[in-house]
Amino acid sequence: MTVTINPAQPQDLAQIMAIEKAGFTPAEAASETSMAERIQLIADTFLVAKESDVVLGYIVGPAFDQRYLTDALFEKSTPNNVTDPYQTVLSLAVSPDYRQAGLGSQLLTALAQVSRHQHRQAITLTCLQRLVPFYERNGYVNEGVSASAHAGETWYNLVLPLTD
Repeated sequence: MTVTINPAQPQDLAQIMAIEKAGFTPAEAASETSMAERIQLIADTFLVAKESDVVLGYIVGPAFDQRYLTDALFEKSTPNNVTDPYQTVLSLAVSPDYRQAGLGSQLLTALAQVSRHQHRQAITLTCLQRLVPFYERNGYVNEGVSASAHAGETWYNLVLPLTD
């Protein structure tokens, strides 16, 4: 399998949405409108893993000026600000057919490379408790329960320092 990781394109939207719906509950999942807006506004930090023209997974999030995500980030996208010190992850999802193949870790690594190039200090995300070990294996530090009330779940703040 030859996988490439590149910025998302508008023609990827349908495949991205199928993966989003397979990976998140309806309350957690982003809307098609939100995903289209993210492709338009933050394509540099909306990466897709593909084999040929098939989207296998993606990672997306805007730059941000705070260490921890706020629920407002899930509602409205804005273009990345070059001076923001943090890169966020709003969604990381892999097609059910390609899970356990290391694609999630590859997408995290690719976003870290982009983030270092953009001079971000760290990558920040929230995740459910069952996913904390995955992120810790990828170098993230669990900094405790998030203030997020997104989808009525308990979320944890995880941060990956980006040091040279």
